[in-house]
Amino acid sequence: TVCGIALEPNTQPSIFEQIGLRQRLEHHLQDIREGGATGEIVRRFRPDFVFHLAAQPLVRLSYERPVETWETNVLGAIHILESLRLLDHPCAAVFVTTDKCYENREWLYAYREMDAMGGHDPYSSSKGAAEIAIAAWRRSFLHSGPVRVASARAGNVIGGGDWALDRIVPDAMRALSKGESIPVRNPNSTRPWQHVLEPLSGYLWLAALMAGAESDQPGRYCDAFNFGPRLESNRNVAALVTEILKHRPGQWASLASPGAPHEAALLNLSIEKAFHLLKWSPAWNFEETIAQTAAWYFQDNMEAAAETTRSQIAAYTGAAAKAGIAWAVS
Repeated sequence: TVCGIALEPNTQPSIFEQIGLRQRLEHHLQDIREGGATGEIVRRFRPDFVFHLAAQPLVRLSYERPVETWETNVLGAIHILESLRLLDHPCAAVFVTTDKCYENREWLYAYREMDAMGGHDPYSSSKGAAEIAIAAWRRSFLHSGPVRVASARAGNVIGGGDWALDRIVPDAMRALSKGESIPVRNPNSTRPWQHVLEPLSGYLWLAALMAGAESDQPGRYCDAFNFGPRLESNRNVAALVTEILKHRPGQWASLASPGAPHEAALLNLSIEKAFHLLKWSPAWNFEETIAQTAAWYFQDNMEAAAETTRSQIAAYTGAAAKAGIAWAVS
């Protein structure tokens, strides 16, 4: 039984509508910045698991709406943490932030979970602040009770169903569908690209491990974890769009501008902690990630989005099982 808290979809189309999620769960239209109403939903539902992903997730929009970004990403997370404090039964909660929560030093080294939080732009800094808040609430209020809390920092997530503005993959798909050149703001910026199903498998597995942790080590998995791709999937944006164009004819054009709002140039995540402690690792390489992403957007019948999504989940699960990844073979 699933309960969801969200705003109305703000993109057209919306994967929420495309795959019919509204009819498959207890759906609440609620702004998480309203702590009292949000907490009441959590207390009434009495969840066994909580996955907190609600956010203002766009870097460029955060320059236009900095206060809203901080209210949503920091206070929204705190309101969920406060609602968990009042639960009197076991619950495993995973708070999802971002790889951009780290103080980006534009170096080649991969960021580890112990590295400093920070962020140049309002979005990145809000996520760093959210991580600090999550750690503080865990240490101060949730370290010995029935609720177990972890945070998850994912790399640059791509895959079918993302229709947001100012993200390279949906921007590319919109341009190609119109026969236009793909607009690329930062062709040389490097990101850890991964299919959306990769971190989702990590979130679910982390929650399962927290819930099943032995009573003598209740906090074993209550910590921060990076979920990213293998090193070879760290490519620049030019390489990403070039790979996309292998699946549909077209071209891309650089819109790089020295006066554009700051965005990080180099970003890389270490996933050693998740590998050693959770036995988690990615299942798809860069080429397969792009192929699966393109297949979702370029399907002949978008009415079949739910079936395509299910088939890709099955394909991903099969690849993870073949690779012997712990969550897929346990």
